[in-house]
Amino acid sequence: MYRFLLTPRWWGINLFVVLAIPFCVFMGTWQLGRFEDRVQTHDAAEKQPAPGTRPAKPIDELLPVDTVTSGRPATATGRYADQFLVPGRKLDDRSGFYVLDMLRTDSGKALPVVRGWLPGKPGRTPVPAAPTGKVTVTGDLQASENAGTTGVETTGGLPDGQLGMISAASLINLVPYDVYDAWVTLQDTGADELRPVPAAAAQGTGLDLKAFQNLGYTGEWFVFAGFVLFMWFRLVRREAEAARDLQLGLVEEAAAAPETEPGKDTVSTGTGTGTGAA
Repeated sequence: MYRFLLTPRWWGINLFVVLAIPFCVFMGTWQLGRFEDRVQTHDAAEKQPAPGTRPAKPIDELLPVDTVTSGRPATATGRYADQFLVPGRKLDDRSGFYVLDMLRTDSGKALPVVRGWLPGKPGRTPVPAAPTGKVTVTGDLQASENAGTTGVETTGGLPDGQLGMISAASLINLVPYDVYDAWVTLQDTGADELRPVPAAAAQGTGLDLKAFQNLGYTGEWFVFAGFVLFMWFRLVRREAEAARDLQLGLVEEAAAAPETEPGKDTVSTGTGTGTGAA
């Protein structure tokens, strides 16, 4: 009754099932592993002391920025050069902008320094001038922003002197010197008007929406695997029932067989009629 499983049509179906189920299980396991990694990273970050409480180190010793060094106090010495205003940034649910100054270090590289936040819109709110001469700053280290960072402006078309994304890739086209692939936010702004910008947690260290997306994808892949198996059993059962009905005579073979061509039916009918007339 199950000989139909050896037909070419069913060989194709069986091959698809044999390949699809392990693939779905593999993808579900991989997504589950991604979720577990995020949970472990979150637990490890919770057990570590707050980054801002650790001793400050020179910026070069903390690069590249990772989940361990993000938020740690970094020091750099140099002179302030170009200034940019970063619009569309909120602090305590109030709209405003960051004041970012480029600190030219002795190595020639510049470190983006967010000196603080101001309410309002750039160009309408007075901005305190940056200190002159050689200065040493200490700020919480942050990784370069990307298109997924909250508040980032990627549409372009900003006026001169404004910046949509704090990243080396954005700044390298605006200044004639090399830029660190990181930035710092000062907790001591040095001006009453400027409010310090708190350091953000490193991406991938918390149980955020992406972590639960991984968990959701895990369930989807396992559901796909179960659906493929369910449909295979359903097709097998329907085919087996049709074969059983045929054996028991519940279904005529003529009904189960492919229909004959209309031309052949006409010829047969015509022959039968002629014989009967004779």
